[in-house]
Amino acid sequence: MLLRLFIPFVSIAAALAADSQSFTVAGLSLMPEPWNKIANFQKLERYARQAASQGAQVVITPEGFLEGYVGNEKRSPGLNREQFFAVGEPIDGPLLKRIAALARELNVYLSIGFAERRGNAMFNSVAVFSPTGDLAAHYSKSHTADDEPFNTKGNSFPVVSTPFGRWGTLICYDRQMTEPARILALKGAQFILVPAWGAYGEINDIMMRVRAYENGVWLAFVHPRRCLIIDPGGKIVASNQGELDQIVLARVHPAKLRRELLERRRPELYGEILSKTK
Repeated sequence: MLLRLFIPFVSIAAALAADSQSFTVAGLSLMPEPWNKIANFQKLERYARQAASQGAQVVITPEGFLEGYVGNEKRSPGLNREQFFAVGEPIDGPLLKRIAALARELNVYLSIGFAERRGNAMFNSVAVFSPTGDLAAHYSKSHTADDEPFNTKGNSFPVVSTPFGRWGTLICYDRQMTEPARILALKGAQFILVPAWGAYGEINDIMMRVRAYENGVWLAFVHPRRCLIIDPGGKIVASNQGELDQIVLARVHPAKLRRELLERRRPELYGEILSKTK
């Protein structure tokens, strides 16, 4: 009888230890105002405070939220480089500093999509600030639909360690390629942030579920009118209701992954995918 009582006790303890990295994520499915960084920061602040009051420990905005994703030629017909450059924000710019301070005040990880000015170049970037206000992650979009004429494409897929596990980031069109998410998973990502702006709908929901399933990771897709939190089995655990501005909350368990597909790969056979389409 003692043995029977002891075995469940060990299992419960192990389960609690495995779940110690769990956290509550909030996707801010919000529509920003084009070109108005101050108004968008104020909207971010209002919703981030509400999310934190509801228990969020990680808060994510859509792609290009700070300036309203104006670097896309369809979003901003007639866009010129000088106009776009003027709305850019350096990684240590005044509004990024205010966002870092907000993350520190609210004791959350706060992710912001923004048009980044870096020297003489512009990038479509995401910065994640930690609860101490430090820069925890920084990623620049690596794939586009050739519709961001003044942005320089990023060329790396960083994975960062946090107290809530290992995270990677993709931005919008990156999600349509199979390789970026797979690279992040192979580098140990347990949770992938996907701030986005472009097309959404049934095919997008399927795509995001497949990206989570095929890589065995948690995934948060955050769009101004669609938000999905998906588990490693491809199940949507939380989503937006309607297309109004809203907060989507879910609990993420980064220790609960599916690695069998990664472990059963035969990469020695895959060299052909490195070639351009014929």
